[in-house]
Amino acid sequence: MQQIKLYINNRNNLNEILNNATRILQNGGVIIYPTDTLYGIGVNALNKNAIEKIFKIKKRDKNKPISIIVKDIKSAKKIAYIDSKVERILNKAWPGPITIILRKKDVLPYILTAGNETIAIRIPDNKFVSALIKNIDFPLTTTSANISGEENLYEVKKIIEKFNKNEIKPDLFINAGNVKNSIPSTIIDLTNTIPKIVRMGVVGKNMMQEIFNKFI
Repeated sequence: MQQIKLYINNRNNLNEILNNATRILQNGGVIIYPTDTLYGIGVNALNKNAIEKIFKIKKRDKNKPISIIVKDIKSAKKIAYIDSKVERILNKAWPGPITIILRKKDVLPYILTAGNETIAIRIPDNKFVSALIKNIDFPLTTTSANISGEENLYEVKKIIEKFNKNEIKPDLFINAGNVKNSIPSTIIDLTNTIPKIVRMGVVGKNMMQEIFNKFI
């Protein structure tokens, strides 16, 4: 049974990792990669077949949408509706662990958003991920690297053990070491007239107030 290909993320082989991850993603493959908080599972968010693999790997209900990351606001505008008010908030919130819910454009596959007209997006503040998404011309999924409904996994060994048991596996694990039991990203819904905090995560109330002031 084929095992997950493993790369240790360090300065000496960064270009090799980026090139391999990029090639896998462009060919419809699946990677596990470090994010601002947990490890995430990434595929080309415009590729229906690749997204289908995530649901199988995670044993995830197809009624649950998947979040994405992009490299900049220009990229976000290609897949979501962003007016001047919303853009002011995005400029304040990104990059970082703040996920923004926006109205999606039709370019995003139905399966990604579970048929909803919205999409959850963020720009990460992680050196490796930033370098990776600059290498690709499509949004990247960023769902947590665990089995749906089970606890989050923070240790590299446990993540590898969990997914190596699956018949369908990720193609590549980018190992940046164990991660701490961290607070998840804050989620803000900007699809209505008034911004709404869906989940208060790592970003606190003071920062939220600064961001919301940009909406006025």
